[in-house]
Amino acid sequence: MDTPFRYYMQVRYGECDAQKVVFNARYGDYIDLAATEFLHHICEQDQLPGGGFDYQVVKLTIEWKAPARYRDQLEITVQPGHIGNTSFTLDMDITNARTGQFLAKGEMIGVTVHPETVEKMPIPDLMRQALEQGGRGEFIDHAGMHTATKATALAEA
Repeated sequence: MDTPFRYYMQVRYGECDAQKVVFNARYGDYIDLAATEFLHHICEQDQLPGGGFDYQVVKLTIEWKAPARYRDQLEITVQPGHIGNTSFTLDMDITNARTGQFLAKGEMIGVTVHPETVEKMPIPDLMRQALEQGGRGEFIDHAGMHTATKATALAEA
């Protein structure tokens, strides 16, 4: 099985609530961040005809299993699901990157819109191809977990 695209981040103090765990609404922020980084990573926006690519989230579901805490390093896997004419689905799993504990899963459905008019439009062919390839085995590390040596080993795994 191919390794999905991964986004690494670290939980910040302001994302936690009085119970000292990540506030539930922040998981939506994490999913949005991972989706944005994934989409930017898989396809250079300036390569797209007609002004680029933009989307609006029309559905976001999150299922929590365990809490994340301040300074935890998270791994969010992003895998494209259904790719329609104007909409696409991104499936995400959030785990503690150090312990491997599964924390939450999410599904985001986006509808492609024109960047200037914000009117619904078909997914551009270049973006469709990028979604189909899905950035397998690639990652972005905003948590600072992987040195160049670790990143090379991880990519080869």
